[in-house]
Amino acid sequence: MHTTYTRQTLRQHFRQKRNSLSDEQQIRASHELLSQCLVTEQYQQANNIACYLAQDGEISMQPVIEDAWMQRKIVCLPVLHPFAKGQLLFLRYHKDSQMKANRFGIPEPAMRVTDIVPLPLIDVIFAPLVAFDSQAHRLGMGGGFYDRTLAPVARNTFTTEVYGVAHDCQNVLNGIKNDKWDIPMQKIITPSKIYIAP
Repeated sequence: MHTTYTRQTLRQHFRQKRNSLSDEQQIRASHELLSQCLVTEQYQQANNIACYLAQDGEISMQPVIEDAWMQRKIVCLPVLHPFAKGQLLFLRYHKDSQMKANRFGIPEPAMRVTDIVPLPLIDVIFAPLVAFDSQAHRLGMGGGFYDRTLAPVARNTFTTEVYGVAHDCQNVLNGIKNDKWDIPMQKIITPSKIYIAP
């Protein structure tokens, strides 16, 4: 895909590509993603990580979540902020967390103040994406939730690392032009490769 394509066209194209993967391909990709995470020092040393529950053909983080629980890491999930429009909170995710669908129909942990994990305490955030390039640029769904929420990370206010995760087929070979509000990723992790930002 060439960079002259509109972002919306890119989104449609790569959402179709990831949705065309078979169940078997999705399962294999999710386990290969865990293998890639296991070789990253940041994941191994992290105490608190943020993941997501896959929707719309996104690569599943379930094997990573289960490995993190086994290693006694704290796992968080993004939750739509109840007061700050367009922002996310990260809530601790337990095996027995009570879940509810948000306004987009995405399951998220029920809001409990005691489960909120402040952004500065999260070591690694795994962010879903629609497309990426070899320079570790991320094209999201267009809502800007991660960009707004993670702005302090981009300003180097916190030491939190942000990694995009995706299927290999979501690679935009000719690059993505970032807007000034796009949050840079330190890495993009796919089932077969880790792309590191220059």
